[in-house]
Amino acid sequence: MTSYALPARDPDDDQLRLECGVFGVWDAPDAAAITALGLHALQHRGQEACGIACFDGHRFHTERHMGHVGDAFAGADLVTRLPGKSAIGHTRYATAGASVIRNVQPMFADIEAGGVAIAHNGNLTNFLALRHRLVAEGSIFQSTSDSEVILHLIARSRKVRVVDRFIDALAQIEGGYALVALTNTRLIGARDPLGIRPLVVGEINGRYVLASETCALDTIGAQFVRDVEHGEVVVISDEGIESIRPFPAAKARPCLFEYVYFSRPDSVVNGKSVYDVRKRMGARLAQETGVEADVVVPVPDSGLPAALGFAQASGIPFEMGIIRSHYMGRTFIQPTQGVRELGVRMKHSPNRAVLEGKRVILIDDSIVRGTTSVKIVRMVREAGAKEVHLRSASPPIMWPDFYGIDMPDREKLLAATHSMDEMRELLEVDSLGFLSVDGLYWAMDAGPRDPACPQFTDHYFTGDYPTRLLDREIAEGRNAPVERQLSLLSA
Repeated sequence: MTSYALPARDPDDDQLRLECGVFGVWDAPDAAAITALGLHALQHRGQEACGIACFDGHRFHTERHMGHVGDAFAGADLVTRLPGKSAIGHTRYATAGASVIRNVQPMFADIEAGGVAIAHNGNLTNFLALRHRLVAEGSIFQSTSDSEVILHLIARSRKVRVVDRFIDALAQIEGGYALVALTNTRLIGARDPLGIRPLVVGEINGRYVLASETCALDTIGAQFVRDVEHGEVVVISDEGIESIRPFPAAKARPCLFEYVYFSRPDSVVNGKSVYDVRKRMGARLAQETGVEADVVVPVPDSGLPAALGFAQASGIPFEMGIIRSHYMGRTFIQPTQGVRELGVRMKHSPNRAVLEGKRVILIDDSIVRGTTSVKIVRMVREAGAKEVHLRSASPPIMWPDFYGIDMPDREKLLAATHSMDEMRELLEVDSLGFLSVDGLYWAMDAGPRDPACPQFTDHYFTGDYPTRLLDREIAEGRNAPVERQLSLLSA
């Protein structure tokens, strides 16, 4: 959900974040309660805000809150507050734009064809161009979210059926997205033409469910049916499920970071176990960057499967040399640099019995700016480690993302601005190693990367963006005709 002003963020925070998770259920008793459970399973995809919209057969009901799902939708009165047998939900992290209630989803509008609620995971790369056009044509926006653009496009479509209006809107947007929408008579799901962002179909007691990940299906006791395919629109109603493919055929390019970091390890994404892929990443990392050491230690929690794979492939013992606290406040930001330096110990604590006197291989899922990595390395050394060798289970991150990952500008990415030796010195490690791009493809059981037609979305490693980046082209003055049109519209 792109928007205009950057949110306040801890300057030492080096964690990648995905924008959100989406969930929907059709014709199920206590739909809001099921949706809340599904969102709880997707909490890792967005922790700043959450919302549910439901339809009771006569009218829509919505609730949107800042904070976690468990706080917002607890209580026995949930299905009284949000009645109905059909619902959609959303859990949000704002990659840009203030974290305020007006940007929280699902978003709802009454249009000529009836009520429409929509929840969106991803980023539209032509959001600003579309918004400029819509405002010039008289649209009035209530948020700074790119998701609202989709509602306006649906409302302004000249098609008769809501489903056709929805498809008409999809034909105008670009980028990576997974969408769920609820109307008076339908639950609709859609995935972008390249399948960058994930979306799955499940079934519980004969009722269909849509979710960002299979872990949400497991939580509610639903059975996995299939992935929504790239470029597919699924329409769920009392008549069953219908598949529509309104776009020209294209080769799928799902996002590799779903496997590196974002998806829960117990999820299956595009037919691949995230846990198994991460273990294979670690095993290949050991082959490519092996070093003599006494112990393999993961940076918890996301480094755990890769560290297991590394340990098994190398024969070096796996140990929990760092213990993570799960009770640190999400918004804990200390006012001074000196106190912030101690903040890493609130989240990660060294296990001295494992680390002292040892040659340690630290395994992390990725290295972004390096600010957290250097603190963890220092902490491990202070606990008595004799050597520290840092390994990243992903290739060097060289380019920013525009499809829903909160990733810094290129000049703030460590690997984009420093050589391997410079990074090793800055991170204060005895050696540094990254998984190769081909190694990551091997872990995906995909064979070597095909530079002419890559099998995955991997621009953060290669600079090969899978779609046009219209808003960025305009901002950089590389799309003069559109820029001139926008300047005329804004005049």
